[in-house]
Amino acid sequence: MWFRKQSTQTGFLLFYFLFPTISEGCCGQKQRRTIADQQLNRYKVVEGEVFMMPCDTSLESPMKWFKADEVKECGKEFVAEVEDCGAYRSLAGSNLTLQVINKTSLRCFQHSESSVMLLVGEGGIIRCPGYTCYNNTGVVWYKKNKAVSEQRRTSCENEGQLQLCTVYKEDRGVYYCDRQISEHGISWTFRRAVNVTVVPHLNASSSPKLKYPSANMTEEVELGQPHTLMCEVMFDFEVNISRKVQWFMNHDGDVENTTPLHMEPPQEKQVMLQTIEVTQKSIIKEVTPQHLKHTYTCFASNVIGNNSATIKLQNKIRARWTSLVGYPVACFLLVAGLGIILHIKWLELQLIYRSHLQFGKHKEGEKEFDVFVSYVWTVPSAEVANGLARFSKPYSDAEGCLSTVKMQSSEQPIEMLLPQVLEDRWGYRVCLLERDILPGGAYTNDVVLTINRSRMLICVLSAEYFASSNAVFVLESGVKALLQTSALKMLLVWTGGTSPSLIQPEPPLPKVVQKALKVLPSLQWSTDVSSTAVGSFWISLRKAMPVQGSRLASHLERP
Repeated sequence: MWFRKQSTQTGFLLFYFLFPTISEGCCGQKQRRTIADQQLNRYKVVEGEVFMMPCDTSLESPMKWFKADEVKECGKEFVAEVEDCGAYRSLAGSNLTLQVINKTSLRCFQHSESSVMLLVGEGGIIRCPGYTCYNNTGVVWYKKNKAVSEQRRTSCENEGQLQLCTVYKEDRGVYYCDRQISEHGISWTFRRAVNVTVVPHLNASSSPKLKYPSANMTEEVELGQPHTLMCEVMFDFEVNISRKVQWFMNHDGDVENTTPLHMEPPQEKQVMLQTIEVTQKSIIKEVTPQHLKHTYTCFASNVIGNNSATIKLQNKIRARWTSLVGYPVACFLLVAGLGIILHIKWLELQLIYRSHLQFGKHKEGEKEFDVFVSYVWTVPSAEVANGLARFSKPYSDAEGCLSTVKMQSSEQPIEMLLPQVLEDRWGYRVCLLERDILPGGAYTNDVVLTINRSRMLICVLSAEYFASSNAVFVLESGVKALLQTSALKMLLVWTGGTSPSLIQPEPPLPKVVQKALKVLPSLQWSTDVSSTAVGSFWISLRKAMPVQGSRLASHLERP
């Protein structure tokens, strides 16, 4: 709005530039006015001008004025309208009468008096609108709800004029000229608003500077898609606006054969007091191959000069390197993941391979024992002695053997029954530590040697087994031997409802044993299940045993 009145305002400025001595006397001394408290809250305001309800500085919370259902808070500016007329009352009991008068009813009204432009760093004068048309007394200038004379700045008031000795950019805003008038014996405060604009200078001092694009640059586009040509230019501030930004299309790159492009409304932003940034866009709704043959120029100008930059459009090649890079990366991640899994599960994989896939593929010399049975007694010794007296006679019929085993399985523990079946009925050469190893030797050496002299190691696992350090050593030695050679075969027989997930011995088992328990071949033994399940156990055990061709057949044919 203030740009429209620039000619009159420029005249005011030139007046003060030519006659600076007018204000020297005022600014050469400090002037402070004592503002008397206004007891009569009757305000007149011009329709369409900014107004602010007065505040009581003695109150801590913001003062509010009420009129019927309407509430206005002090310190907040609003444009006065006819419907704002009326009597207001605050919660503190103060009364205020507001009268909004039409501009046409004023004795004199000049629109240019409602705004003024001041230069930063210079002195400036703000005149009270319509001051000479009324018999005014007690003129006071306010910014917001604080008198200018009480603010920490150098200023003075004289004949209805507010003189700012030095103008700063913070001085912009709305100032209020309050003066006392009398109508029909009633005193009123006539408030007029003046909008003050602070500018760094009147005219531009340099030509525009292009922020984007740079000269001879190329922008990538996609055929069939819209594209926005954008130009960002920095202009000096100026009162008489001459800045302009345009886009031109140069046919076949010829800058002499140009066509103006349709443009969006410019977007302006004041980045600093003296600088304005203008963004000008032109939208190509659909890029065609023809657009790629032309060039495009952004042309910026003001009263000082001009500047331009020309760009070219280039078809964007859709990147396919993503797949070329993605596949190797995915393969690398897959290989790395498999490597990590192999590293973590390498021991288990070795045990699975050797115990399930490699047994019997390597030729081996004759072993002294077919089976090394490791167990820990879970029954009293008297029952063991009685049990050893049974099943002394071998059987010539394998089916009859299994039938007899089924009947006796509920009467004898597996630790006693297993060696008898393997040795007396199936004819395997069984090694038992307490029977076949001579006392007096080193226990660890005896165990290792016995495992190496056996074709198979069967460990009967129970809670007592894991509580015995000697038994755990046998199991650990067997696992290590299996990892070293595939000639050994291992089988775990779980008893009494034990399982790898329920085992938590103290002290903890060695890591190699913990991992082996999860992957080694195993059978579950329990006397609490049906005879069919017991028979299935012995059949599975028979299949898991190493092959003893001629010797087992001759043993079964004995009378």
